[in-house]
Amino acid sequence: MATTASTPDIFDSLPYYDDDLQKFPHLKLKVEQELAREFKPSSTLHPRVPSPVELFSNNPLLKAELQRAASNQPFPTLDSIRYSLPGPTSQPATDKEWKDALDNAYAQLQHQRIRQNNLALLQTYGSNAWRIQNYLLEATTTQIETALEELKELTVEVNRERKNTQDQLGKQLTALETRWTELISSVLQIEMANVALDAEIERLNKKEADLAGL
Repeated sequence: MATTASTPDIFDSLPYYDDDLQKFPHLKLKVEQELAREFKPSSTLHPRVPSPVELFSNNPLLKAELQRAASNQPFPTLDSIRYSLPGPTSQPATDKEWKDALDNAYAQLQHQRIRQNNLALLQTYGSNAWRIQNYLLEATTTQIETALEELKELTVEVNRERKNTQDQLGKQLTALETRWTELISSVLQIEMANVALDAEIERLNKKEADLAGL
């Protein structure tokens, strides 16, 4: 891992300079066809790609709810049976059935009292708590938007720097390519001159031999 992290990635592409595909659409079509024919997706990811994150791995309830929402299943209906006050079903009712019904009524009464207390607390402190929460959310939103703008500016600056660098390197490549073409042309001219000189030397040698024979 240390070796991979210390070795920088090397890219041989200059998209701001190599614009042949934009200048010649038929080349772009051929490249796309060739890539579609030869492209084979790799089964291994790049070392810098993070591993998949499993959401709610420590919370089975939230994980099950996420799976339910992902599969577009309807939300379970609210169980209202526990909020009803059923009486004994048998006639005549036994003492245990009356005791269970009475315990249920006490539980429902306590639940209603807790709801009343919660509503009273909400009326007293809810509005202020809501304002504070909104203020915190607005502050967080402002921080995130500021960070986003800074990241956008940094991205634009990086792209501008990449474009300037590639333009400079492109000019150097163009100059080197032109110089290479000139040198190749000079070498070809020299070779052609050498061939002509060899032919001339051979002609002179033959003429000298003919004169010597006379």
